[in-house]
Amino acid sequence: MASAAFPLQDGRVTPRISQPHRSSAHSHRRPRPRIQWVAVLLALVCLVCQATAVTLDAPEPGETLELDSRVLQIVDGKWVLLSQEEVDLRRIKNRAVTTTFSIGVGTATHTVGTPTTTTSDASASTTTTSDDSPSSTTTTAQSSPLPSPLDGGLSSNFSGAAGQNPCPGFINTFLADPTFKQCYPLSLLLQGSRSFFNAAKSIVSLTQVLDATCSANVTFCSTYLSALAENITSPDNCGADYQLGNSIVTTTYVALVAYAPIYTATCLKDPQTSTYCFANAMTNISNPSSVYFYYLPLNLSLPGATVPSCSSCLQKTMNVFHDATADRTQPIALSYGSAAQQVNTICGPGFVNQTLAPEAQLSSRSPAALVSGPSTLVMTSLMMLAMLPWLA
Repeated sequence: MASAAFPLQDGRVTPRISQPHRSSAHSHRRPRPRIQWVAVLLALVCLVCQATAVTLDAPEPGETLELDSRVLQIVDGKWVLLSQEEVDLRRIKNRAVTTTFSIGVGTATHTVGTPTTTTSDASASTTTTSDDSPSSTTTTAQSSPLPSPLDGGLSSNFSGAAGQNPCPGFINTFLADPTFKQCYPLSLLLQGSRSFFNAAKSIVSLTQVLDATCSANVTFCSTYLSALAENITSPDNCGADYQLGNSIVTTTYVALVAYAPIYTATCLKDPQTSTYCFANAMTNISNPSSVYFYYLPLNLSLPGATVPSCSSCLQKTMNVFHDATADRTQPIALSYGSAAQQVNTICGPGFVNQTLAPEAQLSSRSPAALVSGPSTLVMTSLMMLAMLPWLA
């Protein structure tokens, strides 16, 4: 390292330190690494990793919403949901093993003011007779024929050889009996009347049906139909098929026995609208389960998903059924308790009485005789009932 002296103005000398001579190897700067490219590469790698993670963790595509189009039916005495295909298949199987008997009954007509009932193949006539004047005034008006019970024909596997079983003839006979037509039991229309479910599409036509059935003498008809129920189980009539559980015979028997409570319940009117509570329930699209309560006297329990409308009509209907349980031979005595508990669960404790009425010895029939098995008639009726809102 060389040094030199520099004179100052005052005569002093300041030494100068010379810098060492750098070699030619250090005369140029080293190239720096391409940091920018590395950063870009790392960014691309991160993006690829993130995209892969999103693809692997992507949620499964949502499933398509499927509407439950199953139909509420009765199988082995319980309410179940069946697909339309299964309902059609059951119907085809029943047709394949049945023998068809024709029912020779005419169109039922309702007469007001007279104890007679006429039969017509065309239109019905309404006759009004005045007893306060010496002469009678008759007014005839054309109206739609009233529905008939079992109007689909007696399609069932009756026992014995064709033409030798007395049961179809017995049923045909009492269906054509003017006394039976005068009573016009709605309980038989609920189980197997196609014309009734056509009438139920309109509250006007349904009201006409209820006007006819509610005008009957319930005291007389209860006694008459109760005796008819006993006769249907006789060996000389339909006793053999009743013991075998023939669906038409058993459901007809239960409907005859349950005439009185069904009559009283379906003839109740809403005090606010003066319309039949039953008609409102049948045409209630927002809550179709309201009509299920009217099947309780037929020993059919409520479906588990039933949500009752806590109305005065329901309360009065359940009160009618509660009073009917005093006769322990009535089918309602077997189905009322669970239904009342289900109502109070939704409507609140004490809305209806959950206990049976005090027992009264009114009949010699035993509750065990009330058959509650699978019924093709009831299944078909309820299927048509479920379709009413869409057919109207």
